[in-house]
Amino acid sequence: MSLKADVVAAIIAREGGYSNNPADSGGETMYGVTAGVARANGYTGPMRDMPRATAERILGSQYCDVIALDQLEGLSAPIAAEMADTAVNMGPAVAGRFLQRALNVFNKGGTLYADLAVDGKPGARTVAALRSFLLLRGKDGEGVMLKALNALQGARYIELAEAREKDEAFVYGWIANRVSLD
Repeated sequence: MSLKADVVAAIIAREGGYSNNPADSGGETMYGVTAGVARANGYTGPMRDMPRATAERILGSQYCDVIALDQLEGLSAPIAAEMADTAVNMGPAVAGRFLQRALNVFNKGGTLYADLAVDGKPGARTVAALRSFLLLRGKDGEGVMLKALNALQGARYIELAEAREKDEAFVYGWIANRVSLD
């Protein structure tokens, strides 16, 4: 099984099946795919009946492919998986910005590699910067990067709950299930 398939399976397991909580800004979802995303990707049936294979295709193309999972996995499977999970839960651009921001602050004022534009689109420059970071920092650097990505994610969850009181119903679960410092 490929990392992409593994990541998608883990996301589906974490997201679960059908949900339609009126307080959830994402609205009606199945396997972590919102109705809006499903419709934009050609699914027209009831969300409760969306086939798992359809969700797998959408999660792969709309989240894993957008964050360059295939390129990131060659550098660090754990970082690639974290990026994909964040992309599904917060959007690919947010995941991309988290990685770019962390890489920028870990580059010692641009002496290790050039600063990146924080545009949320992890392309060749972002992949090259991560490669440099991991070559210089090794396995310890991988762990530190994972902590940084999770710290940014946790801070964003708190900011969302502060800005939208209805998200207080979800913030505990988001942090419990999505933020890991292991």
